[in-house]
Amino acid sequence: MTAIDVVLLMFRFWVAIVIIAHGVNHGRTQEGTAKWFASKGFSSPQLNARISALNEILIGLALIAGLLTSVAAAGLVATMFVAFWSIHRFAGFFNFHRPDEGWEYVATLSVIGIALAVLGPGRYSVDEALGIAGNLDGWVGLAIVGAGVLVAAGHFSFFERAPTETGSSA
Repeated sequence: MTAIDVVLLMFRFWVAIVIIAHGVNHGRTQEGTAKWFASKGFSSPQLNARISALNEILIGLALIAGLLTSVAAAGLVATMFVAFWSIHRFAGFFNFHRPDEGWEYVATLSVIGIALAVLGPGRYSVDEALGIAGNLDGWVGLAIVGAGVLVAAGHFSFFERAPTETGSSA
């Protein structure tokens, strides 16, 4: 086991724990999550709340396993892109700015996601056991992340609308 393998495993597990916790929170509070999406200007807030919860949990599970790591990392970066573009970019850099947090958090998760996509999952992963890790990292991993961001931009442009004044869906 090399130091890089240990660090990649730590990155995968820590980011997975963080994103799964977000997904579980969104899943436990579907009504509140849907209201929040509506208040931030998303159409179909119930659908977005379900997609958000499921997406975050699946991304985390894939990262823990090291399964299709570049795809999971692209999902993480895409999710953070939507969060940045719809919410965090308006609050400045620091996470403690209210009512919405700044973009330091989403940027940090995105940078780790990009690093995982480019470097690969490391020796202790399903990708490595299947012999596909080397096929999905490097420039290919970066391209997968780029495609994920394009999908996220499409999702955002399809579902985003002006926020309601009362914060509820119309």
